[in-house]
Amino acid sequence: MVKIGEFFMIRELYQKGWTIKAISEETGFDPKTIRKYIKLDTLPEKKPGEGRTSKLDPYKSYIFERIKEGTTNCEVLFDEIQSLGYQGKLTILREFVKPHRVNPKKQATLRFETPPGKQAQMDWGYVGKYLVDGLEKEVYAFVMVLGYSRMKYVEFTTSMDLETLMKCHMNAFAYFNGVPEQILYDNMKTAVIKHSPIEIRFNQKFEDFLAYYGIVPKACKPHRPQTKGKVENVVGYLKKNFMQRKHEPTIQALNENVRKWLDKTANLKPNATTNESPLKRFNLETKYLKTSNLKPVFPIAKWEIREVSRDSFISYRGKRYSVPYRFVGKSVKIKETLDHHIEVYDEYECIAKHPILYGKTEMHMNLEHYKGLKETQKGLATRLHQPNELEVEQRSLQVYEQLEGSET
Repeated sequence: MVKIGEFFMIRELYQKGWTIKAISEETGFDPKTIRKYIKLDTLPEKKPGEGRTSKLDPYKSYIFERIKEGTTNCEVLFDEIQSLGYQGKLTILREFVKPHRVNPKKQATLRFETPPGKQAQMDWGYVGKYLVDGLEKEVYAFVMVLGYSRMKYVEFTTSMDLETLMKCHMNAFAYFNGVPEQILYDNMKTAVIKHSPIEIRFNQKFEDFLAYYGIVPKACKPHRPQTKGKVENVVGYLKKNFMQRKHEPTIQALNENVRKWLDKTANLKPNATTNESPLKRFNLETKYLKTSNLKPVFPIAKWEIREVSRDSFISYRGKRYSVPYRFVGKSVKIKETLDHHIEVYDEYECIAKHPILYGKTEMHMNLEHYKGLKETQKGLATRLHQPNELEVEQRSLQVYEQLEGSET
C-alpha cells in the first residue's frame, strides 16, 4: 500500500498531465495501483498499525507547500521545520520527501585533487530575476572555490562583464585573505578569447589583472565541464540549497544572506570527497595562499566624461552630485570606486567624492564646493565677476544647507 505522501505525489503528477506509464516508471508502482488511487475521492484507508503518529505530522502541510514551490532539498526543509519546533530526525523527513524527488542519473568522474594553495576554480550561474534598485533584473552568481579545501565564495551581480568579473575576483581574494597560484576557467568570452588544440588566448586586460596578483589562468578543454567539477558542484549546491531557502526578492538580500550561508552552512558542511569541512581544510590551505592585500587594488574602473552644470553639479545614473564651483562649464572625468562611491577628476587630481545614491534621493552635495561665493541682498548665491568667467546659476545657499542636511 502506498503511503500518504506517495498518494499525493501520484495525484499531483496525474493532474500535471503525466501518463499512467510515466508515473509508474517514476514511482515504481504498478499501473493498476496508480489507476486505483487516481480514482479515489478520499485518502486511502490505513492498515492496522498505520495510525501511529509521527513527529513530522504537524509539519507535513508546510512541507507540501514548500515542495509545490519547488523545494525538495531535505537539509533546507529540515532547517526550516526545526525553526518551527520540529524535534524529530532528518531521516524521517528524507523518507517522507523521497517520493517527490527526481533522482538524476549520475556519471562517475575521477576527481583531480590539487595541493593547498595551488588552484581555484571559477564559474557563473544564472539564478533568476530579482529586484535591483526597484527594478526587476536578471541576476547571476559569481562562484569561486579553492581546490584543496573546497572553501567557497559567492556573490550575486546583474552583469557578467569584464569589470564585474574583476571586482568579484578581488572580493573573493579579500574573503579568502589570499590568492591561489592558478585559477581554472571554462571558455567564457570575458576570459578566454581563443581556445584551439595549439593555442589558448586569454583576454589581455583580464590576463594583466591576474598577473598583477601573481595568478596563472588555466582554461578547461572545450565541452569538458567536468574538468572544473568542483565549482560545477558548488553552483549546483547553491541552486539546490541556498536558492531554495526563503529570501527577500532583492539582490541586496541575496548578497547579505549568502554570506551568512557561506559562514554558517556551506563552508562548515563536510565535503563528500574529503570527509572534512572546507573551513577545517582552509585553516591549512590559508598558509599556502599568496597575500593579496599588500598592494593597491587593481585599477579597473571605466572613466566617463561629464560637463559641470551652471549650478555646479554633474549627473551620474540619474542622480546629481556637486563639484567645486570653479569647474562650472568645464568637462570632468568620473569613475565608480569599489567602495560604492564616485570620484570626480579634473585633468590631474580628484576634485570631489560622493557616495553613490540609490532609491528616491536625487542629489548629494558638499557645501565646501561653494566656498568663495557671496550672498546677494536677495539671498542668491553668485560668483564675484571676473573677465571671461562663467556665472553660477543663482540659488539660495540656505537651499544647499537644507539639501546637505537631508543626506545625513
